[in-house]
Amino acid sequence: MKSIYIALLMGFSLVATAQNKIVGTVSDKDNKPLPNVIISIPEIHKETISDADGKYTLNNLPNGTFKLSFSFIGYATKLIAVTISEKETIQNTTLEDNAIHMDEVIVSTAFNKLQSQNVMKVEHESLKSLQQKGATTLVEGLAKIPGVSQVSTGTSIGKPVIRGLSGNRVLVYSQGVRLENQQFGEEHGLGLNDAGVESVEVIKGPASLLYGSDALGGVLYFNPEKFANPKEFKADFSQRVFSNTLGSNTSLGLKTSTENWKFLARGSFNTHADYQIASPIRTSPSGPNSDRVTNTRYNETDLKTGIGYSNSSFSSVLRYNFNRLDLGIPEEGISEQSTSHSTIYPKQAVDNHILSLHNNFYFKNSKLDADFGYIFNDRSEFEDSNVASLHMKLRTFNYDLKYYLPKLGKVETIVGVQGMHQTNTNSGEELLIPDASTNDFGIFGTANYEFGKNVLQAGLRFDNRKVSSETNGIVGQEGYFEAVDKSFDSFNASLGYKTHLANNFTLRLNVASGFRAPNLAELTSNGVHEGSNRYEIGNSSLDNEQNLQTDLNLEYKSSHFELFANGFYNHINNYIFISPNGNVIDGNNVYDYVQANAKLYGGETGIHFHPHPLDWLHFTSSFETVIGKKDDGSNLPLIPANKWNNTFKGEFELKNWWKEGFATLNIESTFAQNNNSEFETKTKDYTLINLGLGGKITIYKTTFNFNLNANNLFDRTYISHLSRLKTDGIPNIGRNIILGINFMI
Repeated sequence: MKSIYIALLMGFSLVATAQNKIVGTVSDKDNKPLPNVIISIPEIHKETISDADGKYTLNNLPNGTFKLSFSFIGYATKLIAVTISEKETIQNTTLEDNAIHMDEVIVSTAFNKLQSQNVMKVEHESLKSLQQKGATTLVEGLAKIPGVSQVSTGTSIGKPVIRGLSGNRVLVYSQGVRLENQQFGEEHGLGLNDAGVESVEVIKGPASLLYGSDALGGVLYFNPEKFANPKEFKADFSQRVFSNTLGSNTSLGLKTSTENWKFLARGSFNTHADYQIASPIRTSPSGPNSDRVTNTRYNETDLKTGIGYSNSSFSSVLRYNFNRLDLGIPEEGISEQSTSHSTIYPKQAVDNHILSLHNNFYFKNSKLDADFGYIFNDRSEFEDSNVASLHMKLRTFNYDLKYYLPKLGKVETIVGVQGMHQTNTNSGEELLIPDASTNDFGIFGTANYEFGKNVLQAGLRFDNRKVSSETNGIVGQEGYFEAVDKSFDSFNASLGYKTHLANNFTLRLNVASGFRAPNLAELTSNGVHEGSNRYEIGNSSLDNEQNLQTDLNLEYKSSHFELFANGFYNHINNYIFISPNGNVIDGNNVYDYVQANAKLYGGETGIHFHPHPLDWLHFTSSFETVIGKKDDGSNLPLIPANKWNNTFKGEFELKNWWKEGFATLNIESTFAQNNNSEFETKTKDYTLINLGLGGKITIYKTTFNFNLNANNLFDRTYISHLSRLKTDGIPNIGRNIILGINFMI
């Protein structure tokens, strides 16, 4: 496979380069030139910035039709379709004032349009904005997006939840590659570090049309950091420290580009001690207070690199990410007190490798995207010695081919094929799942039609997944796995409609189906799952989960006020869950994997108020709710509690030394969760107060960005409904002061 990649890169680097370019001027409505406007063609990784006279140039462009994006803070983002067929194309443009938000090009959907033009509502958040909100980990940052939560195990392990669905029902993409890392386990985190991540896009709802199995509940699409602009060299250093866990996060990156070649590299190290709860627990009447949750410490090393090449006919980007996690597993609750960062037994060691190759072939009126990925996840668990009791190796190769047909009038069409080959092997004494192989194949087509102020988008897809596993162990004993040879098929469709009901008032209506094939744990389990403290028995007769979801999105946007309301209803046939059967084996309650029809419904609503003439003040408020029920009326597990989030943000500048300054007050109210499932308990309500301060500081000739956050300012004791330590009565993290600085070297 490596030889194929090298041949592709070398072969296409020999193609003659045509010096096509786009030049132009960006100005405001009064014809005043606008400097520092970001002009980009996202699909071919080209970007530049307008100069002091508003002029810009994009060089070394292929023939074809592309979407040219103009974005600048305080102005509405503009997306223009430009056809390049000659040496020089002139494209002048005017930007309109927009004080509320900056529109973004959405990469995770098929047609790469601005969010305001998209048929499907997609949440887009930059990593910078998440860190300004005080996010300490990548998944914690995601949980600040309305409709998104996390199942957590202390501070080190977090699994995203989208509208009540999690685990294998939420598909994660990193570097444009489907992430596969044994995500069936409740105690298995993402294994992704926020260093080198530009932004995240969240599709809330079935996305099987674009991504196949496991996109039943939604998609998290992490966009990697951009390359440097042509003829630039950039280096940066960032450091964050955390008071609660005595932790630190260090990152160093560099990148450079010519007109044809691009290169970047980034390394980071993350280390934390056991986290502190808000209220100390006295271990004995005369003993000391204990406030650290034993063995929630962890260490993380992350390396990312990328190289890109482009000419008039072809562009290619090769990226690699290595992530190593050393995770303590909290089993003793609050016992031995320590501020050490060295994990003790039991613990996990996880190495994750992601290699991706993204190729774009440009033809006269069409385009072919050919993307390939290889992921190697090496997961070990150590109980009481350095000999791994559990050792799983998951190797995944996937491919994604999309052909963008020539545009027919106002109709854009894409057809494609996707597939995956995956093998799981075990070498430890214990087995959670057997040695097995999985093969996916999918074929799809989707079209987008614009007429007047309306957009209609539809698609159809067929998928097949084959799962084959090996027999292991002795019949009738723990650890016995019967061989499985199963094939799962599914047809899925989507239909979306967007229209402007009135000025500044948009309606989106989407109906889509999705599916998920049962995973190996659900099909084959037969033993104690230590991470869940139960004996689990799989069911080889399980069928596909198949759902149909309807989404309604209403948005109103004006210069100083923004309102949104999202509602959804999701019906799932053959929903897979575990249920206690009343038996006990070796002191562990026995759970079976079973199926029943289920439904989830709810939504999110919110406002953004930017009052005039107080242009420096922003107020945002959002409320989110989801209810999950089986057909018999009982509650689904892991349904997040209702949440009401309010933020006041002030923006300011102090002369020439403090630019882009901001100060935030966040009030996060989580309601009581009384709709618990049969093996959950109810959870009390709580409110957290969070503060933030930051901006760009210039002292003499040194410029740096800084963030200062105080999370859970009043050190409130609380337990999240989705905390896996809740069963032991262990509270979540107490007050945490975070200081972050970033230097451009």
